[in-house]
Amino acid sequence: MSSKRVIRPTASLLSTAAKRAQPAKYGRFCEAARHAHTITRQLGLFVRSRPTLRAAHDTFPVVGPRGTRSIFIQIENTPNPDALKFLPNHRVLPEEVQTSFIEYLNPRSTVAPPHPSPLAAQLMNIDGVTSVFYGPDFITVTKSADANWAHIKPEVFSLITEAVTSGQKLVTVSSSKEGVAEGRNATPEEDSLSYNENDSEVVGMIKELLETRIRPAIQEDGGDIEFRGFENGMVLLKLRGACRTCDSSTVTLKNGIEGMLMHYIEEVKGVEQVMDEEEEIAMKEFAKFEEKLRASKGPDAAPTTPGKGSLDTVPG
Repeated sequence: MSSKRVIRPTASLLSTAAKRAQPAKYGRFCEAARHAHTITRQLGLFVRSRPTLRAAHDTFPVVGPRGTRSIFIQIENTPNPDALKFLPNHRVLPEEVQTSFIEYLNPRSTVAPPHPSPLAAQLMNIDGVTSVFYGPDFITVTKSADANWAHIKPEVFSLITEAVTSGQKLVTVSSSKEGVAEGRNATPEEDSLSYNENDSEVVGMIKELLETRIRPAIQEDGGDIEFRGFENGMVLLKLRGACRTCDSSTVTLKNGIEGMLMHYIEEVKGVEQVMDEEEEIAMKEFAKFEEKLRASKGPDAAPTTPGKGSLDTVPG
């Protein structure tokens, strides 16, 4: 005859011990409650633990009036001290937009086809803001070097919160080609890393690496990358968003992107940054300024270290 030990639940033992110690304090209601607890444990049922309070550093939602959306805005620093990344927990780019980003470099581009944006227009009107960048689910705002985030950040936060909670479209898709023809909107109409049946095998591998291994890291830093071509072993790329004006963009381009592409694809000999016309003009102006500064200090003066746009370049 096999003996089976009946293991009573701990809660039941504790309840019994407590009742024996202080029988006067237990009425019929307490007895019924403890009996139900014991039966629940014996059946293998467990009561869900009480939810804990939020930590002090958690992000709290921004609650609008009744009937509006409840959202929260998260702000992240980027490697570029002049750029901040805002995550509204809300899709930023419309589904019908073919590219992975939209970049506004001047106030006119915010109202020009094919992607005018009322929010970007408001952000560009803030004193000190130089560009607005839309990623799939984030917004990167870049300021001038002499501007102060203490004055800019609250206004940017307020405008983004108002736009998202109101339910208005952040981007309006226009079929007009006028803005593209005049060069006022620097955003490509299609994702440069998307599959193209006319691509060679090498270009296809380059795009795949850029899409799967490099783009996620750059988007994490509040930017994106654009493929401009593959010529004579050189991969032509353009950094966007926070990475476009970052002082460490040369390191990103050469040590990070170039190293990975050359490691996996033997046909790749190097990577070069493509500059747009406006950026080339800015670089020429910087070179003239540096030449004047060197002339005033004498021929032995050390060259000025360029800040923004200090990348190896080829004509765009």
